[in-house]
Amino acid sequence: MPYKGEFAGYQPLRRITESERVKNLLRRSKVYHSSSASATSIPVVAPDSLNQLPIFILAIDGSRAEVDVKIGYPGAKIGYCTVACVLIDLALIDQLDKQRAVEPKKFRETEKASAIDAAFPGSNVVTRRQTSARASFREELYDHFHDVIIDEEEKLPLIDTYEAMLELKPQHQDQRCPYFETDGCEQHLNIPSGTGECPGCKRPVYSTDALRIHERFNDLGSNDEAFGYVMQVWERLLLVHLLRAFEKRGMLDQMSKLAFFLDGPLAIFGPPAWLSAAISTELKRINSIVQIKTSTDLVILGVEKSGAFFTHFEEIDQMDDSGQPGFAPRTYSLIMDEYIKEVIQQTSSKKRYGQDTYFGRKFFYKTQSGARIVASIPFLTNEQDTLDSDDISLYPQFGTTCALLDRLVSSRFPNALMPLVSAHAHAAIPLHLGKKVLKQLAQALMREESD
Repeated sequence: MPYKGEFAGYQPLRRITESERVKNLLRRSKVYHSSSASATSIPVVAPDSLNQLPIFILAIDGSRAEVDVKIGYPGAKIGYCTVACVLIDLALIDQLDKQRAVEPKKFRETEKASAIDAAFPGSNVVTRRQTSARASFREELYDHFHDVIIDEEEKLPLIDTYEAMLELKPQHQDQRCPYFETDGCEQHLNIPSGTGECPGCKRPVYSTDALRIHERFNDLGSNDEAFGYVMQVWERLLLVHLLRAFEKRGMLDQMSKLAFFLDGPLAIFGPPAWLSAAISTELKRINSIVQIKTSTDLVILGVEKSGAFFTHFEEIDQMDDSGQPGFAPRTYSLIMDEYIKEVIQQTSSKKRYGQDTYFGRKFFYKTQSGARIVASIPFLTNEQDTLDSDDISLYPQFGTTCALLDRLVSSRFPNALMPLVSAHAHAAIPLHLGKKVLKQLAQALMREESD
């Protein structure tokens, strides 16, 4: 590690690039040649929407930060996580578009934002009831799940939805006691809902211990990874929580008017990955009710702004010898398992790509304006739960999804979507903490129903 302010000079960098060890490693590495690939990604013209477009968009995005704190102990840090929901009224935007120029105040009324936030102990921060930073983090994580109330009227805490997902957790071997790292307890147990105690060390155990995020916690050092897992879980759990709240309110018959946008893929990675299968099961259950009430599927979209898939899309969309791009406007490619394994992520695994982490599948879409979008659509039925078919009729809302992407492209950033730009702005600078997005959305939907 360098000293503070010390940077490597040109000679060490040159030595690395000219090293025979580096050259030999590259000679032994596989090189992809598109001409030899058996799997291809052929763009297809997007289908037209079979239904009226949703008039509300609910975008969810999160942000996190880790900061040093002065409490007398060296390297003490805390983490701050926030997840924002932004409700966008597309019908009101249409009305304002007809009245240009629009006053900024009126345009701001097309968005209503809400955010949940939390501060977590990081390295060397021990709360007064605990004996270690790790145990302090675990207790705070459970308390925040328990304290977050999204629906002010129904008073549904986020912990209710999480523990419902815990009941759907695929049964595997019991996990190690959360005190193993600090106290050496070797007991293995099945984490229950609520709070309990380890039968071995007799110390408190919380339902959120099943997320196993504490296993990535550092008692000394950065915990950005652990805080990132908290944010990831919150973003995706919030989607399910809102849908369950709509169900309790008897509002699932209104879901054709609403589309959900999430930042990132429809997946959960790392220790909490088991949540992905539970969320998929719950989305299928809720969607079956929505189908009965509206004769169509939910519209849910996860959008990636970077990563291997985004880089690959840029590469295959380059101009060919005739000067034509790989993807024409309003064309898509539904990415299949074989293509991913051969072209994007080298693997000989027989297991389906993302089988343990994804509750949706990816596709590439070139919007009418030319923006490149890498997105995921959820598995809402057992028939949709596949990466081996490119039959777009399996996904009846795909045309609606593409039409929304055409409509919502933002000019502020390349390949960006307006709802997620707004959600990120509110997550990064949470100006509206304490406002409840569910109440705002319910009121908006009820007004629409009465008009």
